Amino acid sequence: MKHALLAFVTAMLTTLCPAQQVEGNAHPEQHAVSEHSGEVVNPFGAPVAATMDTAAKVEFAKQLDLSPLEDVAVFHNGRVKVLSTLANDTVKNLTGRHKHFDLLRTQEGGTEKVKKVTFDPMFTMFDTMIDPVYYLDRPLLGINYLPLRRSMLALAFPDDYAKQQAWLKTGMVSPRMVDQYVSQAFAAHDDSAPYRKAVGQLDRSFGVFRDGLANLLVVAPEKKDAEWIHLGALRDNTPARIAAHKFADSWRAGDAAGVNAAASELATALEAIHPDTYPTTRRSIEAFYNKANAFEWGLWIYLLSLILLILAFGTGRRWLIGAGVAALIVALAFHGLGFTLRSIIAERFAIQNQFESMTGLSLFAAVVGTIVMLWRKQWLFGAAAAGTGFLVLITATQTGIPGESIGREAAILNTSVLLKYHVTTVLTSYGLITLGFICSLFYLGTHYAGKFFGGAQLATAGGESVAAGALGLDDSDGNTGRARTLKDLDTATMTILQLAFWTLGVGILLGAWWADHSWGRWWAFDPKETWALVTWIVYLIVIHARFMQLKNRGLTTAWLSVIGFIVMLWTYFGVNLMLPGLHAYA
Repeated sequence: MKHALLAFVTAMLTTLCPAQQVEGNAHPEQHAVSEHSGEVVNPFGAPVAATMDTAAKVEFAKQLDLSPLEDVAVFHNGRVKVLSTLANDTVKNLTGRHKHFDLLRTQEGGTEKVKKVTFDPMFTMFDTMIDPVYYLDRPLLGINYLPLRRSMLALAFPDDYAKQQAWLKTGMVSPRMVDQYVSQAFAAHDDSAPYRKAVGQLDRSFGVFRDGLANLLVVAPEKKDAEWIHLGALRDNTPARIAAHKFADSWRAGDAAGVNAAASELATALEAIHPDTYPTTRRSIEAFYNKANAFEWGLWIYLLSLILLILAFGTGRRWLIGAGVAALIVALAFHGLGFTLRSIIAERFAIQNQFESMTGLSLFAAVVGTIVMLWRKQWLFGAAAAGTGFLVLITATQTGIPGESIGREAAILNTSVLLKYHVTTVLTSYGLITLGFICSLFYLGTHYAGKFFGGAQLATAGGESVAAGALGLDDSDGNTGRARTLKDLDTATMTILQLAFWTLGVGILLGAWWADHSWGRWWAFDPKETWALVTWIVYLIVIHARFMQLKNRGLTTAWLSVIGFIVMLWTYFGVNLMLPGLHAYA
């Protein structure tokens, strides 16, 4: 294997692409594979030739019960977590996805059918450790960068275009391909920064496949301040090692009942080694967090609420309002559960990286939108809250936003209690800006739909304006139809944007206070500080525009809200990713 070249590539990437961060700001370095001073002994015994095909793997996986091992404690990346979390991290590092999939080929009526089958992360983690030979020529290692994937497959199948295309669709390559062709593919494009980045990521994935066994630091230390011990470092005659051998032998034999029994024995044996230092309550909380998938449940229920409330807005049917509000409350419960559990597990307020800040800002915005909805009895605020929750959560959970894995905090983030007030206030303002943006989209949609489709009055339901009914308003002033709808949408937008304006202003002031505590100065024109101020100025313009004699203040406000949202996105994402500064950890 060309380990030396892969190591050289990784070192070169580190040199050419240094992290643009001020010392002390960076989050602690993350290691996909735990580091060891000595040789790691394989607690599952030496790998053997694969004994199962894909169909047998699928059936075998269905019979397994690995739940006793899900909350087994393991030390990884500077903190004690549980094996289900390690499994999630392992699969994400290997495949770039939340679950590994394989291709099951079957014959039906003389025709070959290919079906994509997925496996639980716990199964995938143990299977790559116990039966790695099976995966040598299987699609396992993800490559998001298409040109590198094409280069690798062209080298692997130089005369078989059909195979190249079939593999290309999987988004994966095999470990053997990486071993044999990555150096050649890299040498042809070593002057390309995207290639270097993609090769570095592929090297990381390959390292997890090759050395993932090193992560089994599952033996609690005798004293709390000592290092955790690798499962392979125990003597062969200890109960944990005996159970591990039974587990692996049964696994290779396809004996699901034997695996299930050995899993329970192994979990019990590990907890009994040093019970005084073995974690207790937080393990079950983290295992529940992994199983609950609260953020994903929340985002789909937010979508349901959004659809129901928009339908209510369009039809005036009261039962849709009730159903939409109920769905919003349920979505908030799931969202809040996920945020609370993550904060307990991380032992801090979970707003300190990109993933956490997104789940946090969408929660704060949805809560504010729901409160305003119930206070004003205008269901449009509920639709905006649901839209914000859905859009931000689906971005956070489905697009590979950094920080999904719970890790330790950057040193600078632990310098003052002001952090949680500053960051929470700013994130709340960003959430309110998103709420206002969605209200503006409703306004623009109604305005231009009326303009381009004749400007007809909205239909009525039971003698009441549809819009007024859905918004919880009355029509006693006789002002109905599209004009009334636009007026109410404009009022809703301004209510939210004024809240965003004041909240962001307070957040910036708190940030200056915190900066004085952390860095010894109130303001340094850091990119994040500057662009936060620019964002606030946009909404200052919105407020002032309301006092000007404009032909259509509502339309102007809606478009300014769209511009402000775009500026906020740059402040929130672009500055973090492209501009170095004191806020590079964010």
